[in-house]
Amino acid sequence: MSTPIDLSDLDRLLADGAQLAEALPAEEYAEGHIPGAISLPLKELSRTSASVLHPTRPVVVYCWDSL
Repeated sequence: MSTPIDLSDLDRLLADGAQLAEALPAEEYAEGHIPGAISLPLKELSRTSASVLHPTRPVVVYCWDSL
């Protein structure tokens, strides 16, 4: 289940230990990403790629779509 958040929510969640993952394609992540964000391209998401995330910490996912 997803919940939209604003910047102040993001700051609070990260301060409380949440992980930040960007679901953008690798090329877009390379062009520019939120500092400290982990690259997890949505189209390449798998159990193996997601293993970089700590299993007990919350995850905030950022994905931008121009459509």
